[in-house]
Amino acid sequence: MEQFFTNSEQVQNIIKGFNLTKTLFVSSIIIGEPHIGKKSLARYLFPETPLVSGGNQEEVVKMLSEVDELIITDFEKLSNQESLNLDNKRIIATANYIGNQQTIDNLFAFIYALPSLKERAEDTNFIKKMFIKEAQSNLMLKTVDIPIEELPVDLRENSKSLKRTIYRYMMNHSMKAEDIQEAIYHYILEELNGNNGYKEHLGLYEKPLIKAGLKKFGSQLQLSQVLGINRNTLRKKIHEHHID
Repeated sequence: MEQFFTNSEQVQNIIKGFNLTKTLFVSSIIIGEPHIGKKSLARYLFPETPLVSGGNQEEVVKMLSEVDELIITDFEKLSNQESLNLDNKRIIATANYIGNQQTIDNLFAFIYALPSLKERAEDTNFIKKMFIKEAQSNLMLKTVDIPIEELPVDLRENSKSLKRTIYRYMMNHSMKAEDIQEAIYHYILEELNGNNGYKEHLGLYEKPLIKAGLKKFGSQLQLSQVLGINRNTLRKKIHEHHID
């Protein structure tokens, strides 16, 4: 059974609305940004219901002729929506946006707007924890407790961008020296050209070294001593690498 977690009052109200109309043969549509859980919510509420993508017009038409209850994802991809006959059927559709408002109003008795993750701060920490466990398993990393507040939050593409940043964070924080060297090797193998390659790629080492040193020691004077370079040289490199 599909799992769906939420602490969002808005989403809980949507779930209540669906539960109240589960016994009725009426059609509903969930509208919202990509990667916010529309399909997961539909699957959670109707785990036994067949599912088809609106990207497959022929399959949708076929299924509508065979079943009385159907989940249609990516409904916006369907052409000739106004020609669909949803009478005496329970259709649960999901869409990233409303195409023709009048058509949607005619086809669906209930229209639900699912909030984006940016509007569901209550759910973000749970999803982050879920992705941490998934990343530790998939990347075969040692299971450790990671402070949630330290993890990056990129919600520009909702769960897609959040998952990507967490996987990147987990990989970056688990790399050993040889892993970093191999990554730099493959990068330079592709990018090394021109007549000044040494200086151009020196920043791959110098910039993160200086940024990390400044964060760790909080003092240019102390960092220059740790690195064994003149303080004026350090200032020059900070300027060259545009380090704040």
